[in-house]
Amino acid sequence: MASDFKVSMLASSSSGNVTYLETPEHKILVDAGLSGKKIADRMAQIDRSLNDVDAIFVTHEHADHIAGVGVLARKYGLDVYANEQTWVAMAPKIGKVNPEQVHVFEPNQTKLMGDLDVESFSVSHDAADPQFYAFHHDNKTFAMLTDTGYMNDRSRSMLKNANTILMEANHDYEMLRMGSYAWPLKQRILGDKGHLSNEDGALALADVLGNQTKQVFLGHLSPENNEKTLAHLTVSDVLTRKDLGVDHDFFLHDTSAIEPTRLQGI
Repeated sequence: MASDFKVSMLASSSSGNVTYLETPEHKILVDAGLSGKKIADRMAQIDRSLNDVDAIFVTHEHADHIAGVGVLARKYGLDVYANEQTWVAMAPKIGKVNPEQVHVFEPNQTKLMGDLDVESFSVSHDAADPQFYAFHHDNKTFAMLTDTGYMNDRSRSMLKNANTILMEANHDYEMLRMGSYAWPLKQRILGDKGHLSNEDGALALADVLGNQTKQVFLGHLSPENNEKTLAHLTVSDVLTRKDLGVDHDFFLHDTSAIEPTRLQGI
């Protein structure tokens, strides 16, 4: 029977991040890091409409995660969930939001929303109070982890044996090291509050994959310091060397900055 718990990565890269998730009762976005028009276009590509979305869950206040939050909240009346420090940091950037649509959702909490349970967890990134989410419906879990310098114990427990995982594969170490970025920016990306490399993401996956895990998406690739094929091959190679059944026990999927992934069951 086809799953009624579905996900699409509408955009995933250093230039913009939007994830769409649906259950019979809820249709939500995680982050809105593109313009409102671009998000509406991506939704149309998966035969969905922003008119049906009821909430946005925000991970942190960087522009590639909040560029469209204010516009969507105002135009579509969406509830917006973020922790208090993130609200303080992003409020000047997104414009006025109706106070009735402003919801504080602190790290390491669980929100029950009818047929959808949402767990938040803190990550290590250079933002005010970054957090990511695990979503549960009908004994299935979609968990996501990008924008972190390393996977902490809480993140590991949230992703462990999830049915579908979005994992960061931000950069290839050599491409970043040899690239044009200024050294302080390279240090930021490589640090504990930066981003997971292809190999780091693969090693993190090796820690959390379980027999229930069937889909893995590689996300938040840097256009300057990574390539889709390279990320895929690196992660696949690391996992294969650890005797994990890539494209047998689970499938490894790419994401894109410019087109959504297919809407599919979790």
